[in-house]
Amino acid sequence: METVTAAVTHDPPGPASGRPGKPLIVTEDADLLDDLLRLCAAAGATPEVHHGVPEPRGSWEAAPLVLVGDDAARRVRGAGRRGGVVLVGRDQDDSGVWRRAVEIGADHVLMLPDGEQWLVDRIADVAEGVGRPALTVGVIGGRGGAGASTLACALAVTAAREGLRTLLVDGDPLGGGLDVVLGGEAAAGLRWPAFAGSRGRLGSGALEESLPELHSLRVLSWDRGDSVAVPPQAMRAVLAAARRRGGAVVVDLPRRIDDGVAEALAQLDVGLLVVPAELRAVAAARQVASAVQLLLRDLRVTVRGPYAPGLDDREVARLLDLPLVGEVPVEPGLLRPHEHREPPGAAARGPLARFCREFWERALCEVRVG
Repeated sequence: METVTAAVTHDPPGPASGRPGKPLIVTEDADLLDDLLRLCAAAGATPEVHHGVPEPRGSWEAAPLVLVGDDAARRVRGAGRRGGVVLVGRDQDDSGVWRRAVEIGADHVLMLPDGEQWLVDRIADVAEGVGRPALTVGVIGGRGGAGASTLACALAVTAAREGLRTLLVDGDPLGGGLDVVLGGEAAAGLRWPAFAGSRGRLGSGALEESLPELHSLRVLSWDRGDSVAVPPQAMRAVLAAARRRGGAVVVDLPRRIDDGVAEALAQLDVGLLVVPAELRAVAAARQVASAVQLLLRDLRVTVRGPYAPGLDDREVARLLDLPLVGEVPVEPGLLRPHEHREPPGAAARGPLARFCREFWERALCEVRVG
């Protein structure tokens, strides 16, 4: 009998306050308790421990996750039915575990040690207070120099100014570093090489706190070393952690699609293809779009002027057969480089910030309706 997890019936209730709650452990098995405490520690959670159903039963009802040792199944049989109950045991050959799980209304049956990683992830969700995942937007240039990094920075700066928890991810190791664009190349915090070996689950709170904070948002960029790619496992771990924090995640992506970029595309909610309004750029963008759409269902086009004869933003979108977001406006200050200029989108009343603000309003409305 192969048993790790099974029979998901409903999600655990969240704490009434909206804050992360403590998992509840019910067992008298000292060895099992040691294992469960170890897994809670690995997930960053401090549990409440009882030998039976707590009296009064507030903890049983309010805990976002209840881990019941197989030794305690009989003692909790009369407790009120609720979601988020996991029956934990070790005997893979005990067919009676399913009957006991049904008797206590468990959502899952889990056997250690096989199910340890699943349980750590579930406990970490509780510890972090998982809510609605972040709206994740990728920005890709239709050709070199299209202005994708500028738009990505402007979107992130605008989202942060509008009060969203925001993370800007630099997915292009050859782009020179988005921390430079934001004027924070010397800011303290970790860069991509620190996460290159990441596998499995990253703590979302720890990720956020480890990154440089610039213009009220967090930035994951590159150092000045020789790294030229993000391993797909690292990209998966970082973006999954970022999404769990909620708010907005903006990813600046290269046109070259390697395994790491493919992983990022798979986690996006929407992609924006930035295309200069010239025929050669449209031809190049068509090739980029064909590759991206193999991995991303919702790809849209933004057009940047000036326009070649016979082209406008609608015609560019028609030629690419993509939904049109609009024309990315020119920000006059960005055309006059000087030593201490503000980052893209920093001028709250500027045309670029207005474009970004309208994009977020529409995108967030789509998420709520969906």
